[in-house]
Amino acid sequence: MKFYNLIIKYRFWLSLLLAILAVILNVSGTVGFWAMFPLYFIALIGLLSHFLIGPLRLIQKPMEEGNVEEVKKIMDSIWFPGMLIKPVRSTYYTLKGNLAMMNQDFDEAEKNLKKSSSIGSSMPEAEGANKLQLGMMAMQKGDMRGAEGYLRAALKLGIPDNESKAVANLGMCQIMMNKREFRAAKDFFRKAKACNPTTPEVVNQIKEIQKYISRVPG
Repeated sequence: MKFYNLIIKYRFWLSLLLAILAVILNVSGTVGFWAMFPLYFIALIGLLSHFLIGPLRLIQKPMEEGNVEEVKKIMDSIWFPGMLIKPVRSTYYTLKGNLAMMNQDFDEAEKNLKKSSSIGSSMPEAEGANKLQLGMMAMQKGDMRGAEGYLRAALKLGIPDNESKAVANLGMCQIMMNKREFRAAKDFFRKAKACNPTTPEVVNQIKEIQKYISRVPG
């Protein structure tokens, strides 16, 4: 695995080196074209995979270790994100959005997450998580109409974990309360509780809503 990761990390330069070596040997007349064809082919595959797939596979380990600087370094090594194939490009912009959120640059985060959303994902759950993030940012900005659209889309597409699903339902509960659609608010609150979240922030939010939601009509 480490060897494979090294190949991915230096794939561009290794491919370029092979291509240059093959050209030099051809031009010098030392070796014929067909004898060098495997080198040309490997170099071409390496260069294409560098620009079409990129090095995102290398991000998993530093992400797990919380090494944000290494993640940024890997992301910055992608020179032309527009050349990435769609699923990889969608993931790229999602990661860019997440990094911007960590830096509390919400405008940049929203811009990248919207790019990811417009591209789409082969995994509905990943797209659902993307819509959830956009929905929560819209709520922070006070754009309740936009937030409702994103959160409904997130719940429809599916969200991969119960904690995030609870957050989405709580968001919808708050939106319905603001719209005075109390029956719908209670329904979303029940769904949030049914997710059995354990994150302290989410649990505390449920407790706070529990104090008054039972007293509202509907």
